[in-house]
Amino acid sequence: MATASRRGTEPGTVRRSPWVAWRQWRKGRPFWGGLAAIVAGAEISAIPLAPLKIMLHQGIAGIPSVLMGLVMVVMGLTAWFAPQYRTLAGVLTVMVATATLVMSNLGGFFFGTITGTIGGAMIFAWQPLPADSGGQGPDSGPDEGPEAVTPPTQGTEQPPEPHSTR
Repeated sequence: MATASRRGTEPGTVRRSPWVAWRQWRKGRPFWGGLAAIVAGAEISAIPLAPLKIMLHQGIAGIPSVLMGLVMVVMGLTAWFAPQYRTLAGVLTVMVATATLVMSNLGGFFFGTITGTIGGAMIFAWQPLPADSGGQGPDSGPDEGPEAVTPPTQGTEQPPEPHSTR
């Protein structure tokens, strides 16, 4: 008993593995779309951040690149930490990613635009698993869960009546 309370867990409680907790957190939000948006935003922001001599030649053109990249990073983090705003985050990520094609070195030499557009689409398309699935996740088969799926019986439907031409 003394060792259980010393470790901070009560007897009878089950500690989750850190990998299980990470997997549950990752599956509860549009993780991969957010990661793609963050990578694209970081890449678009990093290209204009050159040495001072090069930035002086670039002039004011580098500022939109950095700002758009930061917006994409913020939208990726929003998808991770506030998944209820995934629709707005996904749409803004796609819009900013396509705008960088014109305003920021061809969208980070096309890599930022393509990655940002794919990430924004993944954020927008992500749907949370229903809370009342009752164990019927994508890994469970048809015979698992609270109710077994019964196949339809054949021969119970009546054929449609033919139409007359008269």
